[in-house]
Amino acid sequence: MKTFSINTLGCKVNQYESQQIRQLLEQLGLKHIEMPNKPDLIIVNTCCVTHTASAKSRQYIRKAQKLSPNATIVVCGCLPSIQTAELNGLDENLCLIRRREELAGKLSQITTGEASFSNSQEFSLRQDTVIKTEYDDNFRRKKYLASYAELPSLTSFKGHTRAFLKIQDGCDGYCSYCIVPKTRPFVHSKPVDSALQEARDLVAAGHKEIVITGVFLGAYGQQTVRRKSWPSNQNDNLANLLDELAQIPGLARLRLSSLEPSDVTPRLLDVFCKHRNIMPHLHLSLQSGSNAILKKMCRQYNSDDFREKVELIKTRLDRPAITTDIIVGFPTETEADYEQTVALAKEVGFAKMHVFTFSMRKGTAAANMQDTVDTKVIKERSKILRELDRNLQSAYRQQFTGETAEVLLENSTNRPRGRAERYFYVYLNSSTDRLRANDLVKVKLLQNGKDGVIGEAISNGNLGA
Repeated sequence: MKTFSINTLGCKVNQYESQQIRQLLEQLGLKHIEMPNKPDLIIVNTCCVTHTASAKSRQYIRKAQKLSPNATIVVCGCLPSIQTAELNGLDENLCLIRRREELAGKLSQITTGEASFSNSQEFSLRQDTVIKTEYDDNFRRKKYLASYAELPSLTSFKGHTRAFLKIQDGCDGYCSYCIVPKTRPFVHSKPVDSALQEARDLVAAGHKEIVITGVFLGAYGQQTVRRKSWPSNQNDNLANLLDELAQIPGLARLRLSSLEPSDVTPRLLDVFCKHRNIMPHLHLSLQSGSNAILKKMCRQYNSDDFREKVELIKTRLDRPAITTDIIVGFPTETEADYEQTVALAKEVGFAKMHVFTFSMRKGTAAANMQDTVDTKVIKERSKILRELDRNLQSAYRQQFTGETAEVLLENSTNRPRGRAERYFYVYLNSSTDRLRANDLVKVKLLQNGKDGVIGEAISNGNLGA
């Protein structure tokens, strides 16, 4: 094999792991090419958090089979890790790698021709009707963790200005709507020294911004995500790591991915205030503003907890961008429950809301719940919330017009754009030959637009160098 391509679905964690796969294959001597070229090896890194994500994964597989019928297609990620009929009907020449800890070894064998797995039971498709994890056997956690580190630490995040750095994996929280504890059941964290070295390497590769990510980021350094089982209800391991990361020379920006309210500790906010290169942006997953719904979701907080943490954040940080996720139409959600979500969203003044319509996911507790919400009602509630989201985003951006912001450019086309410190998009009102993607530019914010702020560059792109 000489060439490969990677198709990635899903979250930042999947995107990070695809970069690890890319780096491993390059170390094995293969060249990365993009479709519709015909690579010898095609990796489909799947997602199955919703039925829609599973369907998209299957579409990618079928597209790969059609465009490159002679290629070896490896299917990895979350979908093969659970026994499900969702992969039935696909050609049997696929290599399904069900256990992540075996991915590096299997890829090495496949690319060098040392093994063929087309007839292996481990890679065969199964006619299962009940979702269960591949880790329901006697596979030991110790063995899993010992072999998991075979994928290489990243030295670059190719094709992106911002680099993701995964420091935590696994969840055993079992929110009632979520399949992730069955696809990533073992909670573990990257050692501090390894995380720091990887961040240094990413900075050396030219990345000015690093986004710290994980499946349950606030559980960094813990062996479970269930706070009641922690030695202390407050976990400052993430804050302590962030403090060290922020001191890496040349790292212009640090940003955190999704947190829960209880992950925001006084120590974490102290670290935010201490380092100017930590962006004033916190993504706090709300899901619902109704305590009754949050309880049925098995979330580890209530609406008052959320409200109190937002108030604390706003006392410590200057106009922070607080973004969130909301699920509309969870089983038994009443009009009153929904109105509580709307009211809390207005109260917080989110900088952005990701609005998801509830989708029953086979294999989760919520799939068996009664009193489902009518599809038309869900659609109407989602429409109202998305309109509110647009209004809240615009109102949040408006307060910064007339000020300056530092923008990390993502392109250098006729309309250059990039992210400001508080994550909203900034579009430069004119292009310039002096600016390139990955430049960190000081920009005068002139006018609030439809999906971002229009600004004028007032620096040469060397900020943070």
